[in-house]
Amino acid sequence: MILQLKGYVTVLLILFLGNALAQEKFTLSGTIADGSSNETLIGASVYIKEIEKSVATNEYGFFSISLPAGTYTVQVSYVSFATQEETIVLTSNVRRNFSLEPGSEELEEVIVNSDRPRAEIRKPEMSVNRLSVQEIKKMPVVLGEVDVLKSILTLPGVTNAGEGSSGFNVRGGAADQNLILLDEATIFNSSHLFGFFSVFNSDAIKDLKLYKGGIPARYGGRVSSVLDIYQKEGNNKEFHMNGGIGLISSRLLAEGPIVKERGSFLIGGRASYAHLFLKLTDNENSAYFYDLNTKLSYKLNDNNNLYLSGYFGRDLFNINESFNNIYGNAVVNLRWNHLFSDKLFSNMSMIYSDYYYGLELDFIGFNWDSGIKNFNFKYDLKHYLSDKFKLNYGLNAIYYDFNPGEITPNGPDSAVNAEKLENKYAVEPAFYVDAEHELAENLTVSYGLRYSLFYRMGSQTLNTYANNQPVTFDEELKIYEKAEPTGTTHYGSGDVIANFGNLEPRAAISYQLNDNQSVKASYNRMAQYLHLLSNTSSPTPLDVWAPSDNWIKPQLLDQVAVGYFRNFKDDTYSLEVETFFKKIKNRIDYIDGANLIANKAIEQVVLAGRSRAYGLEVLFRKNTGKLTGWVSYTLSRSEQQTPGRTAAETGINNGEWYKTGYDKTHNLSVTGSYELSDKWSLGAIFALQSGQPATYPNGQYQYGDIVIPTFGARNEDRLPAYHHLDVSATYTPKPEKKKGWQGEWVFSIYNLYNRMNAASINFRQNEDTGRNEASRLSIFGIIPSVTYNFKF
Repeated sequence: MILQLKGYVTVLLILFLGNALAQEKFTLSGTIADGSSNETLIGASVYIKEIEKSVATNEYGFFSISLPAGTYTVQVSYVSFATQEETIVLTSNVRRNFSLEPGSEELEEVIVNSDRPRAEIRKPEMSVNRLSVQEIKKMPVVLGEVDVLKSILTLPGVTNAGEGSSGFNVRGGAADQNLILLDEATIFNSSHLFGFFSVFNSDAIKDLKLYKGGIPARYGGRVSSVLDIYQKEGNNKEFHMNGGIGLISSRLLAEGPIVKERGSFLIGGRASYAHLFLKLTDNENSAYFYDLNTKLSYKLNDNNNLYLSGYFGRDLFNINESFNNIYGNAVVNLRWNHLFSDKLFSNMSMIYSDYYYGLELDFIGFNWDSGIKNFNFKYDLKHYLSDKFKLNYGLNAIYYDFNPGEITPNGPDSAVNAEKLENKYAVEPAFYVDAEHELAENLTVSYGLRYSLFYRMGSQTLNTYANNQPVTFDEELKIYEKAEPTGTTHYGSGDVIANFGNLEPRAAISYQLNDNQSVKASYNRMAQYLHLLSNTSSPTPLDVWAPSDNWIKPQLLDQVAVGYFRNFKDDTYSLEVETFFKKIKNRIDYIDGANLIANKAIEQVVLAGRSRAYGLEVLFRKNTGKLTGWVSYTLSRSEQQTPGRTAAETGINNGEWYKTGYDKTHNLSVTGSYELSDKWSLGAIFALQSGQPATYPNGQYQYGDIVIPTFGARNEDRLPAYHHLDVSATYTPKPEKKKGWQGEWVFSIYNLYNRMNAASINFRQNEDTGRNEASRLSIFGIIPSVTYNFKF
C-alpha cells in the first residue's frame, strides 16, 4: 500500500514539474457575483473567445486562468443572467471582478444573451447533476412547499425511499450511503415530518450539486453519492425580505448588509402549524417542525473572507400526549477563505454537527435520548497551475461521539430503571490530491487519490467471543443466533479498539468528438466507516448510527461508469446517457429477528455481505423556449448477497443474491415548465417507478389455534407500481414590478388523479370469513395547496 502511494505521488510530481517548466504566462483571476446583491455565483463560466477555452468559478465564486500575453475577448455567463463581454489586454497578471445582471436588462458594454443549461462536453466531470434554485422553485411539490430533496428525485438514477419516507436512493444504494452536506457540514437526517418536507429552506439555498459517480477526491466517507448544498451569503448592498404563507407551513428570510459591500447577514426561518388546526377537532395528535438558517459573511480585504453559517431544526410529534418525539439537526461552520496568489485559493473550515433523537413514553414511564455528534476540521487548496493543469489538495479530520441510547425514568412512579449504553468514539482523518489535466485539445482527464484512516477509540467495555464470532449458526435448525460472550475487554480513554486505512483512487476521462458531443468514463473507489442500523428499507429518526470496529468492517466501493453527452441545435436540447456498475464489500445484513434498538452488543445480530448495482441512465433536456424541462429514465438492478461463512452455513436467503429494498427496475420522470404569459407559468411532474421489493407470505400452517405464515426468498415480490402526476400554476399579478413589494400566488395539486400508492402491504385473516387477505397502506391521495410568496 505504501509503495502504491509513493508511485502515485511520483507521477503527480512529474506532471507538476512538467507544467511548471512551461512558458511563462499571465493570470486573469477574480470573482463573479450577482450585481444586485453581490452574492457570488458558483459555476459561472468565463470563456476566452480567441482560444475557445473556458473556466468555471469555484464554490466561492473565484476563477483563475493563465494565458500568454495578448488581447482577449472575455465572455462571462451564468444561467438566468445577462452574458457580459469585455476586452482585456493581458501584459501582466490581472485581477478583474465581474457583476452580472438579470438577463432582461440592457447594460452598457454588455451583450445580452439568454445563457442556458447545457450538457458539459469538455470537462471530465460525469455522473453529476446541478439544479438551479429557479428550476426547483418551478416544480410542484406536496403541501405547497418548495422541496430540494423532492427535486432531485426527477434526476436519473435517483429514487425515493418510499411514499412519505425519509431519504433518497442513488444508483441502487441505501439512503445512509449518501453524504449530505449543508455548507460543508454533515446532515444525518434530511427530512422533516418523516419525509413530508426536507430540512432545506429553498429561500436560503444558493447552489445544489449531486455527485452519483466520478466523485472528486475531496469527498469521502460515503459510498453512494454526495449532495453538496451551499447557503446564500446574504445581500451586502441592500436590505431585503422574502417569504411565503402556505396552508401547512410558512417561511420568512431576511438579508442585508452589516457593512455595505463588505459584510452581510442572512437569517431565515420556517415553521409548520397543521397541529394548531388539529387542536380544533377531537384529534389529540400533533406533528410539526421548525428550523432556522443563518449566515454571516465579511470581506476583510481582497484576499481574505470570513463566513459563519448555521442551521438548527427540530421535529415534534405527539400522540394523545402520552407519546412525545423530538428530533433534529444542528450545525455550525466557521470558514476562512484566503487567496495566497492569483493561482492559489484556500478554504479552512471548522465544523460542528449534531443529530439528536429524543423520545418520551408516558404510558411506560421513560425518556429515551440518542444521537451522533462530530467535529470536523478541513483545509482545502485549489491551485491553478496553468490553463491546462489544476490541482486540488487538502486534509480533514473528523471526531465522532456516538450516543447509542440512554433510558431514564420520567417520574417518581416510573417502574423503569435508568440505563445508559456506553458512548462510542472514533476519529476519521483523510488526505487527498486531485488533478484536472488537459492532455490535448479534445482530451481531458482528472485523477486523484484519497487516503482515509479510521480509529475506533475507547473508553468502552466490549464482549469477547469464542473464535471471535459474535454470531453462531445452528446447523440443526438452520438459523443464526446470538453467540454467548466468553468475557469482556475494557479499553480506556484514548485506547485504539480497531483501526483501518484505505487508498481511494479516482479517475475520469473526457474525449471531445466535436464542439457538441463527447464520450466520458470514470472510476471511483470509496470507503465508508459509518453504518446505519435499520431493519427498514428507508431511514427513520430512531435508526442508530454505528462506527466500524472489530466485527463491523468498513464498506468499500468500486464503481465504473461510461457516458455519451451531446448538445443539439445551439444548445436548445441536450442528451446525457450513462451506464454504470458498482460493487460494495462489507455491506451489513441482519439475522432474522434482529433487535437493533438499545442493543448493547449489536455485533450479535449483523453479518457481513456484499452488494452490487448496475444500470443505464438517460437524461434529455429542452433548455430554451416557452416550454422547458427534461425527461429522465433509469433501467437498473440493485442486489445483495450474504453467503455462509463456512460450507455448513446457509447464509442469508440461502446465500443467493436478492433484490435490495431500494431496487427499482424502471424509473421514469417527466418534468416540464411552460411560460403561458408574463403573469402565468405552469409546471408539471410525472413520476413512474417499479414497486418497492417486498417479501410476501407464500403459505401457512397451523399450530394449535395459531395460524403461522411461511415466507419465500427475501424481496422476491414487489409492491404495485408507484406513479403520480403533480401540477402547479404560478400567478404574478405585477410581473413588471422589480422594486418594492412583489408577490406571486402558487397553486399546486399533488397526485392529480388521486393514485393511492402503496407504502406497504400487510396480510391478515378476515375475522368474518376466516380467509387471508391483503391490506394496502397508502399515505397520500390528492393534495391541493396554495401558497403566497412575497419579497421586498
